[in-house]
Amino acid sequence: MRQVNLFSQKSAFDIPLIVVTILLVIFGLVIIYEASVVAAFRDFGDKLYYFKNQLIWASLGLFSLGFFSFFDYRKLIRVAPFLLAISILLLLIVLIPGVGTKIYGARRWISAAGFTFQPSEVAKLALVLYETAIISKFEKYKIKFTDALVVIFLPAAVISALVLLEPDLGTSLIFIAVALILYFVGRGPIVHFILIIPPIILAAVMAVFTHPYRIERVKSFFDPTHDPQGASYQIYQILIALSSGGLLGVGLGGSRSKFDFIPEIQSDAIFAVVVEELGFVGAVFLICLFLFLIKRSIHIARLAPDYQGKILAMGIIGLLSVQILFNLSSVVALVPLTGVPLPFISYGGSSLFVTMTSIGILLNIKRQS
Repeated sequence: MRQVNLFSQKSAFDIPLIVVTILLVIFGLVIIYEASVVAAFRDFGDKLYYFKNQLIWASLGLFSLGFFSFFDYRKLIRVAPFLLAISILLLLIVLIPGVGTKIYGARRWISAAGFTFQPSEVAKLALVLYETAIISKFEKYKIKFTDALVVIFLPAAVISALVLLEPDLGTSLIFIAVALILYFVGRGPIVHFILIIPPIILAAVMAVFTHPYRIERVKSFFDPTHDPQGASYQIYQILIALSSGGLLGVGLGGSRSKFDFIPEIQSDAIFAVVVEELGFVGAVFLICLFLFLIKRSIHIARLAPDYQGKILAMGIIGLLSVQILFNLSSVVALVPLTGVPLPFISYGGSSLFVTMTSIGILLNIKRQS
């Protein structure tokens, strides 16, 4: 009888989700090394500098994944308003000169005890948990538009505005997109979306056209060659890297783009290295891993033991999917460059840690089902 219980306990884990997560982490570590080796040696005298940092965060993320796969997700939802308040406080702190770390004109990081983390990444998961807590309360009731604005979209708008001040337009749009996805999954009336989406679009347009560098970025999107030595330089070089990959790529270690052709290539534009070194086949393989991850996550959402679990799982799926879509679309010039990291792949410890924590929560939902 004990053997049967032990087997059922083991089978509660979603092994395919764990496997694809590990594959994505390993894939990301390899590509980060390939993309950053030149910059790491130039700036720090250590070719493994970025790789080792990401490996540390991957290890912490693995621990977090394991912990939250056993931690009841309902307890997280109960403290979600508190977590959201902490996230907003951190986003305020990061804007304080001398406290928030400023890199390339953007103040997005806080450095503490030798670690640098990005509060906006923590806020993403906090918002998903908060929205789940609120929407699940309206499971059997019809929500009014004014209530939706105040308790669902206002918190997302506050976080989005704080992130926009860093400035980081791409990430600020992620928060609004996640709120819309969760409200849709929570069966929000279509008329509410008709009323709220136009003001969101208007606000996004105003955010673009009130800053000259964003206008230049939009111009680069429509014509990557209009200023190849200035505003269009990054997307122009990215497109060159993509076209160099061909079917099978130039091989691991063969990328030319990492030799200072693409600024900070190990972060938002890292997919260009994937295509250049591994070609169309490597790009398709990575995309298939992402699609399988999303498929398994949707499966977990369907099997969730309660409404809260379904909403939370779909929120995590929405968060991951929107970031993947934004990043890949911007790199292949389907949308303007957004600065949104590619989950598991882009360099950035905060993003990797929060993403792996989210996978741990999904595993816990599966275990509870």
